[in-house]
Amino acid sequence: MLEVLIVILIVGAIAGWLAGLLVQGTGFGLLGDIVVGILGALVTGFLLPKIGIVLAVGGGILGSIIAAFIGAVILLVVVKLLKKLFS
Repeated sequence: MLEVLIVILIVGAIAGWLAGLLVQGTGFGLLGDIVVGILGALVTGFLLPKIGIVLAVGGGILGSIIAAFIGAVILLVVVKLLKKLFS
């Protein structure tokens, strides 16, 4: 159980950091990157299949990082657009 939590945190941190670099130009700090990465993984793992989009990125930890990265990018783009709309 502890190993799974550690892997989730590492995958979330890497995916969130990469997405932060791509979308914002900077990361959000370790905790922020982990949160963005984990939320990104939820986006790709839960929400996208509900709307008919299925990603085939492979298995293992690299596939998890890629899927979480894609979801984190989607999440950050949506947040960025919402910030522009309401500011």
